[in-house]
Amino acid sequence: MISCLLELFLAYEEDPNVKLVILKGKGRAFCAGGDVAAVVRDIRGDDWRAGANFFLKEFTLNYLMATYSKPQVSILNGIVMGGGAGASVHGRFRVATENSVFAMPETALGLFPDVGASYFLSRLPGFFGEYVGLTGSRLDGAEMLACGLATHFVPSTKLAMLEAALCIVDSSDPVIISSIIDQYCEQPSLKEQSVYNRLDVIDRSFSQKTVEEIISALEREVVHKMDVWISTTIQTLKKASPTSLKISLRSIREGRLQGVGQCLVREYRMVCHVMRGEVSKDFLEGCRAILLDKDKNPKWEPSKLEIVTDSRVDRYFSKMNTEEWEDLKLPTRSKHNLPVYAIAKL
Repeated sequence: MISCLLELFLAYEEDPNVKLVILKGKGRAFCAGGDVAAVVRDIRGDDWRAGANFFLKEFTLNYLMATYSKPQVSILNGIVMGGGAGASVHGRFRVATENSVFAMPETALGLFPDVGASYFLSRLPGFFGEYVGLTGSRLDGAEMLACGLATHFVPSTKLAMLEAALCIVDSSDPVIISSIIDQYCEQPSLKEQSVYNRLDVIDRSFSQKTVEEIISALEREVVHKMDVWISTTIQTLKKASPTSLKISLRSIREGRLQGVGQCLVREYRMVCHVMRGEVSKDFLEGCRAILLDKDKNPKWEPSKLEIVTDSRVDRYFSKMNTEEWEDLKLPTRSKHNLPVYAIAKL
């Protein structure tokens, strides 16, 4: 699917008859993410490079979408997780509905939020991106709109009309396209229990320098106020891969100061280290526990946050010292042809 989308996006950019691209899912998901189990099978068969090739194409597609010269309208009616977020959040318009469920659940699998997530999560309000990336917390359509992951909210009953209206517009002007989507929009209310109503606690805790300090800050919050949400968040962090948590936090922090291309190049290095498994084999173990055996009891190695040293984390951010491996080479984008919102991401 990634190869097919990459081919189509490249062709559509050159085709003057194509004014905009609508991307939607079929069934109960927009896209639930990459086939991680297939990548794990390849790694177990001693072929981590097959996975590297998949990520290379996927990250190239993410970059193309982020810097696309024509508007992309993603209709996020259903599950949007992991790679599904990469195929939509980078585009110009993201339409959430009452059925939308967003998450970046990678730290529970021994991975980290990739597909350029260190770019888009680091740009959410306050330290909400750190919270979403480290905990894998699920957000609904109203929360996606509130934090900026979605640009519009349209009830699912109006999607067919919206799509019909978009199909007859003969324009690539984002102002015109936005005004069409606006005609079908509603302003959803956040649920009373929404995590987005807890931004003060999230900012106080997830602004801390290290994962250990984040957990300590949350534990202090619990002392002041018995809150099931805070204790659940602490348990979620304690169950995730310690290595994943540390590399994810650093990735999001570095992403704040980088363009989308730099984020993807760095994430490609990181994901190749994860798949090669020289620093830690948590990715294989996480997939075994969550996706394959489904015992939900991964044995992480290193098992504690304090054992994951800075020098161990550094290795994920370094170039691979293996033959025939190269950094991700992204396609050249000309600023002359790109809209202002795409140039801003470079």
